[in-house]
Amino acid sequence: MIPQDRNTDFGTFNEALRLTVFFEGQELDKYETYFGALSTRFNPNTKVQLELTGSAFQTFEQENFDILGEYWLYQLDNNLGSDNFGDVAFDRGVGKYIKHARNSLDARVINFSHKGNYNDKDISLVWGLKFQNEDINDRISEWTLIDSAGFTLPHPYDSIGSSSNSNQQVLMNEILKTDINISSTRKSGYLEYSQDLNNFSLNAGTRSSYWSYNEELLVSPRISLAYAPNWEKDVVFRLASGIYYQSPFYKELRYPDGRLNNNIESQKSTHYVVGSDYLFYKWGRPFKWITELYYKKLDNLIPYKVDNVRIQYLAENNSRGYATGVDFKINGEFVSGVESWASLSIMQTEEDIIGDSFIDENGNTVEPGYIPRPTDQRVNFSLFFQDYIPGNLNYKMHLNMIYGSGLPFGPPKSEKYEDILRIPDYRRVDIGFSAILKSENKRSRVNFMNVFNSAWLSVEVFNLLDINNTISYLWVSDIGGRQYAVPNYLTRRQVNLKLILRF
Repeated sequence: MIPQDRNTDFGTFNEALRLTVFFEGQELDKYETYFGALSTRFNPNTKVQLELTGSAFQTFEQENFDILGEYWLYQLDNNLGSDNFGDVAFDRGVGKYIKHARNSLDARVINFSHKGNYNDKDISLVWGLKFQNEDINDRISEWTLIDSAGFTLPHPYDSIGSSSNSNQQVLMNEILKTDINISSTRKSGYLEYSQDLNNFSLNAGTRSSYWSYNEELLVSPRISLAYAPNWEKDVVFRLASGIYYQSPFYKELRYPDGRLNNNIESQKSTHYVVGSDYLFYKWGRPFKWITELYYKKLDNLIPYKVDNVRIQYLAENNSRGYATGVDFKINGEFVSGVESWASLSIMQTEEDIIGDSFIDENGNTVEPGYIPRPTDQRVNFSLFFQDYIPGNLNYKMHLNMIYGSGLPFGPPKSEKYEDILRIPDYRRVDIGFSAILKSENKRSRVNFMNVFNSAWLSVEVFNLLDINNTISYLWVSDIGGRQYAVPNYLTRRQVNLKLILRF
């Protein structure tokens, strides 16, 4: 991957800025994944089915990059009466940065599992056991050098009259070096019981696991109940609750400086869910309306920050939080013969990091309290609509619309409680057209198409309205240490042509 030069205008009307960056260097990444499995099933009788599986997973990952960015930060003329409105007024800052990395990660996971189920009339019993061995080798060598107006950042200022030669030091803004090997085993099992009784359906069970790395034993019971009343309308009500654990993998163990937390614990979530399914007919066609309300109590959370597409865990169980919201979805044949759907989700998820107080400029101790989690997207709406030429199902059109409110973010190397800024809302519209060239189990008038079982052609326009959606920010600094967030945008309008042939 070779970065390209960029010009980005950003800021506000009162402080309109332009960033110009010239890049040199490249990034060479390599990802290899190998997976294999062998499974066998055995049915001792008509009610019992047993399964035994052995599988292995191997991944090799390499990240190698040397990127040099030379940037100029300009103040733009914002005087509406000026002949040079929108042009560069003066330089705000100039500098460069170098990012270097030689990273590699090798991981091998081998597991053996057993699954079984028993079915007898309205009763079902499902169980499973699993043994897993993990070997991970992680080698990281990263550093970043930032230079602004001839000074490396952070810059060791000299005291007046001092004979110190600290101004000759070259200090790295970020440096990370590790060489870590981990070998551990996980053992897990589950048991689930289901039964239908009149208008009720019960599902209950438990899951347990043990990880040798932190010697943690987990037990998580769960239960759900569905009720279908004898109404004229086809409605099902659902209640569910349970305890869920997310056992950490390697990256959750690692501090930002490369050290490992050997005492890390699994993150815990206690769920309470209420929902309903409503089946109905409109215009003589079936529709389904789903509603679900939920509250999740979160404990032992491991806070994390998002840097572009990289997740950086803080490797401590020092946070608690919650997630609550409501989901609505309707799907059905708005146009006869093709299914469409629409969904709306409203959610709030926050966390309170223990011990994150700070002293303000007046000398007062401030407790930040609850702050948004990185996934706190308050509103999410999506619509997928299909139509076709009347009387000819071989030609279809689909329209896809997505809206999502902005996600939180914060400056790099900042405290977690500072991650309360918001990325602009995400908006996107896609449109597509498809034509069936050869239907399955039906001969085509074009003879050579009959060698295929089916064939169809489609053309799609992604981001039809060519909207600039922000995905992350490039942070640049001046010698005074002031940081500027320059938006990075997702791909703009694209056309995708696809031909699918099935033999």
